[in-house]
Amino acid sequence: MNAITLNIPNLGAEQFKELCQANQDLQLERAATGEVIIMPPTYPWTGKKNFSLIGQLAVWIEKTGLGIGFDSSTGFTLPNGAVYSPDASWVSNEKWEALTQIQQEEEFSPLAPDFVVELRSSSDSLKKLREKMQEYISNGVRLGWLLDPKNKTVEIFRLGKEVEILESPTTVSGEDVLPGFELNLNKLW
Repeated sequence: MNAITLNIPNLGAEQFKELCQANQDLQLERAATGEVIIMPPTYPWTGKKNFSLIGQLAVWIEKTGLGIGFDSSTGFTLPNGAVYSPDASWVSNEKWEALTQIQQEEEFSPLAPDFVVELRSSSDSLKKLREKMQEYISNGVRLGWLLDPKNKTVEIFRLGKEVEILESPTTVSGEDVLPGFELNLNKLW
């Protein structure tokens, strides 16, 4: 199953919010160009891997208390106007607390997470995922991982740096963005 993209001219933030509220059974994203992307549910194989990823990240977040973690149902409004839902993400306490309560609870929070992960499923286009990762970084995400279980690769996207590709790694480090966090990839491969 592939994502479906709809071209809806002049779809603003408020109309997108209304579209999401009227279609709560759908996972929707909005590109900076205004296109609406309808994301299909994941297959169990991908869901199982994403669950492991989120579980490992959650343990680190609970241990350190350095920020807030989010799952793939959470939409963020990037500075360019795109509304994306990374498979997993993390926002520092400082950045999160700078938002109003309404921005935290009732909107697609207007910020780029500090860290995002996209887990490639069997139906995902690698080219489109790479473009999305670049868009995250261009909009202020400090660290991003594109995990490709099929090819056992991790593409590391960093603010201001070239993409680094790791082949068949067993772990990947959260570096200075997620200090002390290491994702065990043996559970994802």
